[in-house]
Amino acid sequence: MRYRKFRADHLFNGEKFLKNENVLITNEAGEIKNIVPKEDAGEDVEIFNGILSPGFINAHCHLELSHLKNVIPEGIGLIDFVFKVVSERHFEEYEILAAMEFAEQEMKKNGIVAVGDISNNSLSLAQKEKLNIEYYNFIETSGWLPQVAELRFQKSKSIFDEFEKKGFVASIVPHAPYSVAKELWNKMIPYFAGKTISIHNQETSHEDVFFMEGKGDFTKMYEMMKIDNSFYQAEKRRSVESYFNKFSSAASVILVHNTFTKQEDLDFINENKDDSQLISFCLCPNANLYIENSLPDVDLFLKNNCHLILGTDSLASNHQLNILEEIKTIIKSFPSVKTESLLKWATFNGAKALQMESFFGSFEEGKKPGVVLIENVEENKITSNSEIKRLL
Repeated sequence: MRYRKFRADHLFNGEKFLKNENVLITNEAGEIKNIVPKEDAGEDVEIFNGILSPGFINAHCHLELSHLKNVIPEGIGLIDFVFKVVSERHFEEYEILAAMEFAEQEMKKNGIVAVGDISNNSLSLAQKEKLNIEYYNFIETSGWLPQVAELRFQKSKSIFDEFEKKGFVASIVPHAPYSVAKELWNKMIPYFAGKTISIHNQETSHEDVFFMEGKGDFTKMYEMMKIDNSFYQAEKRRSVESYFNKFSSAASVILVHNTFTKQEDLDFINENKDDSQLISFCLCPNANLYIENSLPDVDLFLKNNCHLILGTDSLASNHQLNILEEIKTIIKSFPSVKTESLLKWATFNGAKALQMESFFGSFEEGKKPGVVLIENVEENKITSNSEIKRLL
C-alpha cells in the first residue's frame, strides 16, 4: 500500500503543537499510520508552508437553511430573525436541495470533516447519503403550547426513525428553552440517555428576562407568531436553571451560542452536571455578530476552564461555512487566546462533543481525521490573511 507523508512548518496533532520537525504518515485512504521525526521519514515527503492540522469539526450547523443565504438582513436581533426563519424558509424543494449540496461542498473544501447538524425535516438525508461528510443529526423539536406537544413530538420521532433507518446517528433535541413546553420536554427526556444533546442557549439578553420576569421581547415574538402565551407563569430563575437538569441522562450536552451566558450560569451548570457528562459550549461568533451584533465572553469561558467547541450556524446567519473564519473572528476580539487552544476547539474538542473522537479530531494511529493545511500564518499563529486548504 502506498503511503503519503506530510511535513509543514508546524504540526498540530489535535491537542497541541509538536515541538520538533515531524512528518505525518497516512495511507492513501487517509488513515493515520504514524508521526515520525523528519530524519526517519525517508523520501517522497510532501512539504508545505503553514500549519498541518486534523480536519475541522463544525459542531453546530443548519444545513437545511442553506437556501436562506442573504435572505434575512443582518442586525435585526434574534426575535425578528427567528420569525423570519419560520415565515420565509418555505422555498421549492429543488432550491433547498441545491443549496444544501453547494453548502456541503463549501464545508468540505474548507476542511470540515464532521458536522453537528440541526434537522427539522428529512430533506437533508438525500445529501447526507452521499457520505461526503460525517454528521451527527440533531432532530430539532419545538412547540411552546402544551396542546401541541404530542403532535410535535410524534413528528420529530418519525424524522428520528427515518434517520436511524438509513443508518445515521441521530438524537431528538429541544430547539431552545423558550420554544419547548413542559409537556414536550417530558416526551423528549427519555430519548436523551447516552446521546449527544444540543440546545440553543442564551443567544439574546431577552431570554433570561423572559424566564425571570415573564416579559420582554419574547412576548412580542409569541404575538407575531399568533401564539397565546397567557398560560405561562415566569419561573423567576435564569434560562439555564429552567432546563439544564433535564439533561441528566445525556452523555454529552452542547450549549450553542451562549452569547449572554454569565458566571452564575456557569456556576449552576458546574454544580448540577453529572460527573460523567461532557458539557460543551459551542461558539458561533460570526452568526452572533450577524444576528445580534454581540459576541460571547470568551475570556469568561477560559477562566472557568470550559470545554469549548466551534460552529458556523447556518447560511441564514452567516456569509460562509468556514471554521477558520470563526477562529479569525475570535482572535480579532480576543487576541490573547492561543492558536493552539483555538485549533483544539475546532478539532479534538468538537469530535469529543459529538462522540466521534474515535474517528476524528486528532492525528492518532487508526483514525481518519482528514488533513488540512492553514496557510499564511506568522510563526504558528493564524492571521487575518490565513487560508484553509484540504489535503485529505
